[in-house]
Amino acid sequence: MTVRVGVCGLGFMGRTHLLAYASARAAGFEVEVTAVADRNAHKRRGELEVGGNIETGGADGPLFDADTVAGFEDPFELVRRADVDLVSICTHTPSHVDLAIAALESGKHVLVEKPVALASADVERLVAARDRTDRFAVPGMCIRHWPGWRELKERIASGELGALRSLAVRRLSPAPGWGARHYGDASSTGGALFDLHVHDADFVHWCLGAPARVRAAGTRDHVFATYAFDAGPGAGAAVSAEGGWDLPGAFPFHMGYLAVFEGGTLGFDSAAGERAFCEVRPDDDAPRVLPLESGTGYEHEVRALLRGIAAGELEPSQRTALDDAVAVTRTLEAEARCLDG
Repeated sequence: MTVRVGVCGLGFMGRTHLLAYASARAAGFEVEVTAVADRNAHKRRGELEVGGNIETGGADGPLFDADTVAGFEDPFELVRRADVDLVSICTHTPSHVDLAIAALESGKHVLVEKPVALASADVERLVAARDRTDRFAVPGMCIRHWPGWRELKERIASGELGALRSLAVRRLSPAPGWGARHYGDASSTGGALFDLHVHDADFVHWCLGAPARVRAAGTRDHVFATYAFDAGPGAGAAVSAEGGWDLPGAFPFHMGYLAVFEGGTLGFDSAAGERAFCEVRPDDDAPRVLPLESGTGYEHEVRALLRGIAAGELEPSQRTALDDAVAVTRTLEAEARCLDG
């Protein structure tokens, strides 16, 4: 059965979701965009700007046929449509939870962009709404699906390289040059702390669980956090995450990690081109460049959700992601208290 999709919000992330659904359709997934919502009429006509801090592909020109895809100024009208099965919520953060709840109550599955909310209590409201339905609600934590990152999760879980000794993750960027009014308002975005660094806080939670203790230094636009674990695979390991969007405009977006295990080291560096993903074991003479699956985390995230909808059960990367978002938001709240105190 074809999954009919409505996309709310047609900025950079809305465009990214449209491209991911188009990629899935081209790969043989039964999916079709039937409705879009945005307050800007030209975007509802398919005239979308290219922006963002990472290449998501896509040709110039409209990403949908405005003559066949229904367009709405009010996203709440879209979520009530009978011809929509799955709603992608790519609007500004303060609207995420109420839109997601309305979609769930209208019988839709939901893919809601990160951060789900700026307060853990609001994420808990969405969890409660999901639990009242038989629908799926998944936060857009694309790094769980990013080639080279999900392999780190697998290495930690399998114990193939022994105990984890340290993990350092980093995500750095100039200030967003798109949606300047929104991204310049920390009360709407939560700053880089909630909008950028959230990726790595979530990834740490997914790999290691919730930390027992959190410390943070810097500002909401450039944070350096450390996490301590008393149990689980992170016990005794030195774990840190740096995230910021206060770099000069000419600085290229960068994401990466370095994971040191008893039996080897795994690293990812988005700036390293063909050598982005490497592993070194004690007897190696040089780093081994590991292959990366094609596609972005956005594409793999959408395909995982479509498989989950078809199967009636979410895959492990998404099954607990919304519940994890409560713990992740509490961690970010703890970091904010360190930064603001």
